[in-house]
Amino acid sequence: MDNYEKAVAFWQQKNITTDAELAEALNGHSIAFAYHSGKIENDNITFNDTREIFEHDGVTSYTGDLRTLFEISNAKEANEFLLSSFNIKRPLDETLIKDFQRLLTQRTYDTRRWQLGERPGEYKLHDYVTGRNEIGASPEDVREELNELISELIDIPNEKALTAAAYFHAKFENIHPFANGNGRTGRLCMNYFLLTHNHPPVIIHEEDRKVYYASLEAWDEKQQLEPLVQYLKEQTSKTWARQIQRYENRKNT
Repeated sequence: MDNYEKAVAFWQQKNITTDAELAEALNGHSIAFAYHSGKIENDNITFNDTREIFEHDGVTSYTGDLRTLFEISNAKEANEFLLSSFNIKRPLDETLIKDFQRLLTQRTYDTRRWQLGERPGEYKLHDYVTGRNEIGASPEDVREELNELISELIDIPNEKALTAAAYFHAKFENIHPFANGNGRTGRLCMNYFLLTHNHPPVIIHEEDRKVYYASLEAWDEKQQLEPLVQYLKEQTSKTWARQIQRYENRKNT
């Protein structure tokens, strides 16, 4: 059994069915996920600020900009929403994706986007693109392309969850449906999909972002999914390595 398989087995033996059980299983993970996912987009985000907001709803001696503070606070709200959505078994549909994006980006749209009519929780109105290849669906095509992607995720068996999650994430970022927050939204939606398929959530570690971007570009340029699948397996192993080691140490004492 390799490290990825260990992580999956470790998670599945928990047999999580409620938000309370999920919150307990994610103790510590949610903070780390929010930190790394935010840090990929905003280098001003720190782990200590993220931990303070998640644990105490505020920070002490903060001297940074308000947008950074809002982004961290938004990540906490989105995490709480993820827990409640999991509890009632909401499907990953258009409404849920919009809800995640709205929570993650509220109070953070810049003046230019706001003046152009862009709003959190709504598809982009203008031609925003991303990445070296400047990819992104035209605004008029976003809804159709995203709903087509969502339809492809129906009835995916649990044993194919990681491949399906990689496919979702690659295509979601390729569509680039919102004016802001596509990366954070895509990573959170991917984890929600994994959780609903009895698969451990994964942290995309910010120090590994170059390989992450390269894996996404492999899809954009050649529709190659395997680099992202392998990357997610490695990140899953890295995400849960310490917890698994503690668990095995307790078993052996």
